[in-house]
Amino acid sequence: GAFAHLMEGGAAMTGKYRHGIDSKGRLAIPARLRDELGAAFYVTIGLEHSLMILTEAGFTSIVEKMRSLPMAARPFQRILFAGAVECEPDKQGRILLPQELRNYAHLTENAVILGFGDKAEIWDADTYDKMEQNFLEAGSMDAVLSSLEL
Repeated sequence: GAFAHLMEGGAAMTGKYRHGIDSKGRLAIPARLRDELGAAFYVTIGLEHSLMILTEAGFTSIVEKMRSLPMAARPFQRILFAGAVECEPDKQGRILLPQELRNYAHLTENAVILGFGDKAEIWDADTYDKMEQNFLEAGSMDAVLSSLEL
């Protein structure tokens, strides 16, 4: 991507895409993001009931970081790894999201896929739209941009 040189670790995923989820739980990953993610990548639970899409290198990095966590983090580790699936898009660029992951992210018919630097996120479209709207209306964007002194 255009921002790749700015980001540590190469890939810098950007953009917001909307795709439907079919009755079998398949979701199309945009070509632009597939280019950054590579032939195979991982999907697992993310923050605030979203799903994270990680490159193989990104997933490996999380595995490495997990090794240094205390024993108390075991339940978290179990859930993160148990929920992780390796994905290889089909000819239409679709991946199969297991029911458990769809339940966690409250995914039904429509998803928003966001490029988010070295990873991407999958959100239920209604959930994401409300969250984005609330954030923008609250003027939170102004506070963050001001603090960056752009």
